[in-house]
Amino acid sequence: MVQEDILPLEEEFLAEVSVGDRWQYTRRQTEILEGLKDKAKAAGLWNFWLTDSARGYGLSTVEYAYLAEEMGKAHLGAEVFNCSAPDTGNMEVLERYGTEAHKDEWLKPLLAGEIRSAYLMTEPDVASADATNIEMSCVRDGDDYVLNGEKWWSSGAGDPRCSIYIVMVASPDKNRHKHAQHSMILVPRDTKGVEKLRAMQVYGEDDAPHGHLHMKFTDVRVPASNLLLGEGCGFEIAQGRLGPGRIHHCMRAIGQAERALELMCKRSLSREAFGKKIAKLGGNFDIIANCRMEIEQARLLCLKAAWMMDQGDKRAAAPWISQIKVVAPLMALKVTDEAVQMFGGQGISQDTPLAKQWTHVRTLRLADGPDAVHRMQVARAELKKYTQEKI
Repeated sequence: MVQEDILPLEEEFLAEVSVGDRWQYTRRQTEILEGLKDKAKAAGLWNFWLTDSARGYGLSTVEYAYLAEEMGKAHLGAEVFNCSAPDTGNMEVLERYGTEAHKDEWLKPLLAGEIRSAYLMTEPDVASADATNIEMSCVRDGDDYVLNGEKWWSSGAGDPRCSIYIVMVASPDKNRHKHAQHSMILVPRDTKGVEKLRAMQVYGEDDAPHGHLHMKFTDVRVPASNLLLGEGCGFEIAQGRLGPGRIHHCMRAIGQAERALELMCKRSLSREAFGKKIAKLGGNFDIIANCRMEIEQARLLCLKAAWMMDQGDKRAAAPWISQIKVVAPLMALKVTDEAVQMFGGQGISQDTPLAKQWTHVRTLRLADGPDAVHRMQVARAELKKYTQEKI
């Protein structure tokens, strides 16, 4: 379906972004997207990401990896099958930690693909890779919590279908330990005091109508019942959410690398310069060979991390997720860049999907934790084998 139905409509869908209001879906975009989603539902191709749930298909994380890789080859791939970020992670949070009322109001329409959601964690004034720095104030006032602060890189918050935000907030208590000073709370989109300041640009692109917004919360009141699990449980929820989210990004990145390699090979065999196919010029044989080998290596590491997750020990799986979170975006970025080079000037233009793909994969080196943080976790796990000291 990715090859036959989604990819042929991708260029037309993206061209519609600049028609009228960039932050609203045009009639044609809606026709394309909803038509593809209806076809996926009719074929039973829906919510594959539910790998540990009675609502899902009984897939393991390893099995889902192959499907996510295929989805990664198309801009709309994940959403067509209701498997796109940040919704998958948010649905997991609601399913695992939400009340029945939360599930009825938010999880049900998310699972049906009727609404979208956003996850608000990163803040502009603190190094958010260390989540203990998160500052957005959350203070109990009677039957409500009052929120004040700013968030940015709120992916999906610009989407007109986005109806609910899951927000990481500071709810300090000196009687709780360091990793129990934060909470997660549900904030409906139209809550008074929530202000959309601007769309953050990624290398000059605003990613409309999905968007990555900078938002401000001023005396935002939400019912105390919107708090997930309890005060101080933010880290517990975040770790449960971010692990699968990280590896899902990596699965799709491998698919993006495969698409880039395919485009590179076809280009190298269809273009001639200096009397030869460009495949035979310079070091292009070596470049193509190395790309193939690096994709295969990354895929095997991704499957190993997925297998570790399927064993049910989150602590044991964490270093493997960190490994692939570093390796997959770096590999996909390199393969995409080599494909751009093979296309010459066309590769950095709007005439191929490579420039947009490059910006996405480059961003992935920062999303859900930058490379340096994940390398630190890998190194700590390795050093623990040889010492009793705290690393």
